[in-house]
Amino acid sequence: MTVPGLRERKKQRTRDALIQVALELFTERGYEQTTVDEIVDAVEVSQRTFFRYFSSKEEVVFAVQQMVEERFVHALGQRPPDEAPLDAMRNAVLCAWDTIGEAIAEVVPVELHLRTYRMIESTPALLAVHLRRSTEMEETVARIVAAREGIDVDRDPRPRIAVAAFSGVMRVSGQMWGRGTDGSLEAIRALTEEYLDHLGPALVSPWRGRTGGGPGATA
Repeated sequence: MTVPGLRERKKQRTRDALIQVALELFTERGYEQTTVDEIVDAVEVSQRTFFRYFSSKEEVVFAVQQMVEERFVHALGQRPPDEAPLDAMRNAVLCAWDTIGEAIAEVVPVELHLRTYRMIESTPALLAVHLRRSTEMEETVARIVAAREGIDVDRDPRPRIAVAAFSGVMRVSGQMWGRGTDGSLEAIRALTEEYLDHLGPALVSPWRGRTGGGPGATA
């Protein structure tokens, strides 16, 4: 493993400082109310330096999330080939959650990352970007799943269907965590695992007559 040189470490520290300050300002003042000038002034660098690392404020918002997504994609690529698609995605995301806290903490405090998630959900312009990025991520994962199964994603609809169902559960988990009182990383991981455990039964099992069913279910 190559050890980064002094110049590379300095550049990484500057980038991380820009991310942390930007996210703190976004979550405290609001995304649209915060300017690039305010971010660079707080870090004591120039606008030119900011745009050397990021093309826009939007890119800063999703910088840590991008890292989280890349970890999931990597974990999915490492899953045993005999795992079923939904099992591989479930195990990959839980495996990523096991180590993601340390990775996030190297850039920003985990609590700040979780506050940023809530800020994205409550900011229409960012929520639209988040949904677009989620769609792009679904396509990436669907193609990985198709490759694992040795099928053509453009001829067989199953990879996109499975990934859409998985992605939907992930989004619901995040929404329910955001509405709760426990904002910890452990809480969102536990909620994600619980909801993923319901995915298979929710799709194939009858709901009526089962405890915890929807409207119309009997006791």
